[in-house]
Amino acid sequence: MLFILLTSIIIIPTLLGWGKLLETIFKNELFEGISGKLVFGIFGISMIWTVLSFFIPLNIFIEIPTILIGLFYFFKEKLFLNFYKFSEKDNILFTLSLLIILFCSSFYPYILDHFGYYLPSIQWLREYGLVKGISNLDLVLGQMSIWHIFEAGFSNFFDPFLRINAVLLVIYLVYIIENKSWIQLCFLPILFLFSQSPSPDLPVIVFSLILLNEILVNNKNTSLLFAFSVFVFAIKPTMIWLPILTFLYSIFILKSHFKIFLPGILILFLFCFKNIWTFGYPVFPVSMIDFGFSWKPNVELLNSSSQYAIQKTFDNQYSYEEIQKFSTFDYIKNWFFLNGIKSVINILFVLSLLIFTIVTFIKKNKTLTFICISLIIKSALVLLFSAQYRFFIDVFFVIIFVMLLDFFTKRKSMIAYSFLSLIFIFFIAFPSVLAQLIPSFRMSSFMGKFEWKQLYKPSTYENKKYHSFEAGNLKFNVSEKYPFNFDTPIPAISESYIFDYQKAGVFPQLIDKNDIRKGFISKKMNPEEQKQVKKITEKIKNSYRQ
Repeated sequence: MLFILLTSIIIIPTLLGWGKLLETIFKNELFEGISGKLVFGIFGISMIWTVLSFFIPLNIFIEIPTILIGLFYFFKEKLFLNFYKFSEKDNILFTLSLLIILFCSSFYPYILDHFGYYLPSIQWLREYGLVKGISNLDLVLGQMSIWHIFEAGFSNFFDPFLRINAVLLVIYLVYIIENKSWIQLCFLPILFLFSQSPSPDLPVIVFSLILLNEILVNNKNTSLLFAFSVFVFAIKPTMIWLPILTFLYSIFILKSHFKIFLPGILILFLFCFKNIWTFGYPVFPVSMIDFGFSWKPNVELLNSSSQYAIQKTFDNQYSYEEIQKFSTFDYIKNWFFLNGIKSVINILFVLSLLIFTIVTFIKKNKTLTFICISLIIKSALVLLFSAQYRFFIDVFFVIIFVMLLDFFTKRKSMIAYSFLSLIFIFFIAFPSVLAQLIPSFRMSSFMGKFEWKQLYKPSTYENKKYHSFEAGNLKFNVSEKYPFNFDTPIPAISESYIFDYQKAGVFPQLIDKNDIRKGFISKKMNPEEQKQVKKITEKIKNSYRQ
């Protein structure tokens, strides 16, 4: 807790300083107040680091100058005086909530993507930056979310435990108090579950709710609002509804000129270029719009990934062959009636969207109509590609926010916030209770128990056991008796991909054997390489028998 507090004390003033600097440069602000500068700082630093990561690693030589520039403007502009504007009651709310955030974020990370995707991505960015064709080494690394670029830059010294999401929750709390958007307090306890990892789900939910509130209060700064909405989409493309909403709001309500969309279009271009560089296609993991780049992943591996995504739609309760035999009716019925909690989530998702559509039709409000259209487009795309609940969880937040905005006064919000905080803190501290109440929520089995050392240092896992192999011109590491490479020295390949490569008859190779930054390609194996890979897979199998 203490370490996360110290991290926040350094990073938040840095973001404030950068936010003020960017407001001065662009002679404009994203929205008013401390939180506006903080969010603008995140936005600006993320964009700068994304461009830099094509050329250099995001190491301490990037982190220290960024911190120094931010702190310089923080003190030069006397931005610390802004914190004295909160009332006494608001200060009490902020302090108590800060302690809760620090406590919840100090627990062990438990989201599986933390080990298989977040940490490896950050490690690559920190040591090499964006590497061309990295998806050939490990397909999931082709995502390289901009949120992980942002985390990687601060992870060398000031945030080595990767708790940037805790810092974001503090910023979100500042926005709620500053703008008196009390209903958003009700969302904060749910977001405590995302504070132990640099999960992109947290920033996209937080930023979408902030942007939604700015649209509802008729923020007219459409150029930056649209650019920021594209930035949120670039963090996680399932947020496509947000730039659609901002576009409709700008054109049909504010009657904006098309030139205001130029900054957002440039960010969209940068996003697509980043994906092409790491994955070979403009939008991960969709293999559409093929430019024929030599570093794109093997087609068979992409098909295998697509099949796995379809199985995940049904929570792996059916094989791909069984799903292929479903009629349209079976497809819908089986998705609705999966075993466990995900069936409830799926049904609630469709019902809430249906109710929201009916309410929108009755009220005939333009802004409400555009929100509804945007959510329907997003939901249709998610249902079409991979209808996993984690891809549409943000829809619940939006619908609750819009429909209950007038109902939740400050008093009601405080009561709900207090009640929900107690529940979620209890579940985070005692995950075995959650596992008993909701057995189908498998993530609870990965949640660690409270340890006293959390009071000064957040809990983290270590493995440090790995095998080193060589195939063709590539020397790589594989975690020993563990499916993910969260602390394995890079280049590292997840063991499951080794078997996939063997089955497909291909294997990742360095474009330049003397320079890893030149990237990777997927190459058909010759007989000698096939023998090497066969020995590797045999050793992996035998390690589990010992």
